[in-house]
Amino acid sequence: MEKVIINSYEEFEKLVGQQIGVSDYVQIPQERINLFADATLDHQWIHVDTERAKAESPFKSTIVHGYLTLSMLPYLWNQIIEVNNLKMMINYGIEKMKFGQAVLSGQSIRLVASMQSLTNLRGVAKAEIKFAIEIEGEKKKALEGVAVFLYYFN
Repeated sequence: MEKVIINSYEEFEKLVGQQIGVSDYVQIPQERINLFADATLDHQWIHVDTERAKAESPFKSTIVHGYLTLSMLPYLWNQIIEVNNLKMMINYGIEKMKFGQAVLSGQSIRLVASMQSLTNLRGVAKAEIKFAIEIEGEKKKALEGVAVFLYYFN
């Protein structure tokens, strides 16, 4: 799928109420889970102990940290859209975010994003992006919510 290219507030505005796009799938291997555990000091066995998880976990596998799944959002978002003519972009927050289903080690996820609303705050574009992170081959989403970005156009 082609990236959506945005060069101005007016072009952004045309996306309100529409699906913006869908990213490619990206696999989350055990190595990435272990690196995230090291970075965040969250070494809970359900994430990093593959043998114990096979024996004791209801998933029979280690699972991806929920916050690792969430942290993939900017990478996946950048596959969907390119916003030009910016001074800067700020991740402002996430609203109504909830986890739906655990992502197992080795599964692949993708982002589906729609423009929920766009507000002009004295020249700053406040974009509310409804997002869902889907798991390849699964009906239930890994997580969903509304990401809020502030875009400062030149």
